[in-house]
Amino acid sequence: MIWHPALQGFRWQRDMRVLPTVDLSIGDLRMPFNEEVKYCILGISVTLFLIAMGILVWQLYHYCSQAPKEPVDDLLSSDGKPAKTEDLYMETQRPNFKVEKLHEEAQRLSRCLSMGSHVELPGLGNQLKGSLRFSLYYDQLQSRLVVTVLEARGLPVRDFSRSVDPFVRVRLLWAKHDNEEEKEEQSSPSLQCVLHEWQSRMVKDSSSPTFGDQFSCSMEEEDVPHTTVRFEVRDFDKFSRHGFLGEVRVSLCDVKISYPLEVLEDLQTPQKDMVGEVLLSLKYLHTLQRLEVGLLKIRALPQQSQKDKVRLYARISVLCNQFKLRHQKSTAKTLCEVTVFNEVMMFTLPDPQIRACCIVVSVYEIHAARKSSKRLVGQVTFGKGKRSEEEHWCLMMRSICQPIAKWHPLLI
Repeated sequence: MIWHPALQGFRWQRDMRVLPTVDLSIGDLRMPFNEEVKYCILGISVTLFLIAMGILVWQLYHYCSQAPKEPVDDLLSSDGKPAKTEDLYMETQRPNFKVEKLHEEAQRLSRCLSMGSHVELPGLGNQLKGSLRFSLYYDQLQSRLVVTVLEARGLPVRDFSRSVDPFVRVRLLWAKHDNEEEKEEQSSPSLQCVLHEWQSRMVKDSSSPTFGDQFSCSMEEEDVPHTTVRFEVRDFDKFSRHGFLGEVRVSLCDVKISYPLEVLEDLQTPQKDMVGEVLLSLKYLHTLQRLEVGLLKIRALPQQSQKDKVRLYARISVLCNQFKLRHQKSTAKTLCEVTVFNEVMMFTLPDPQIRACCIVVSVYEIHAARKSSKRLVGQVTFGKGKRSEEEHWCLMMRSICQPIAKWHPLLI
């Protein structure tokens, strides 16, 4: 038999004429499932879609909240004038620009918490102005100390708004001394504890406000000479940290307050008080890029009347460029002279961040009998650029997988 292509085409056309014509539409298609299965598939699809949208919204919120804000000071030149756009662009294109800026901000935050130094805390200016008038009185019959905040005079105003919203925070600091010779010869800061803490009302837009707030507490007569009253004049800020305008300190061992004593004092440079010590261990694993902060012990002066009711816990935060990257909290322990924790917190930090970040350890106390919120006992800030803490940081960076432990002062 002879095969020819034309004969093959003719046979295909004949077969096509035999086949019936089939017209299908979308409406004629049917899924081989019952109604229950169809609704289950639809519900699963809608649920997956909602989960995907929720993850997308959470990622957008996380990205927006973690976006770094450029400080205003960075947009100013060395002479205080606004920097040009071209200069700012060329500055940001340098390879080490981000690392240097993080290092500068960490040093700035660390200097604000240096131990016992007369460092000006964030305020309204370099020059301290103004005075504070207050009165002190100890009622021997009722064993009560009465502190009255009367008024402030000549407070400085903000440069950008030409106004100030002052309030006064009062702290009673108690320090225990064995004898008078120890108190006179003591060169290092003594360990103190905050007996009471109050806050006056805020007076809006007034550089010479009148407060008239009175606070009182019960106090034994033998504790009066060991008590110092610390008045902190601050500027209220709703969206940021309250500014420091100055402070006044009065040691009750130097004054006679058996009768109401009214005092007018000029504001002085704020300084920190040592309220305890924290034993911390540091270890950095370079290969894993992991920082391990060990909270070992906290030494503080417990109050005789509340030592069984107060519990302590610590919050360890990692800051970089004044932004909190992450934090962890310890368990709460009953306060005693030396509270033992022996807990380790781990943080994953790349090499550029570990060289520019700082660690803030905040110690809080909570009362079992009270329903009020936590109260800050003190803070420890250490990292690159600190004075005494820099030695601990350098030893950690030089050590190889070995924890380095050291006591740090707890300041407030």
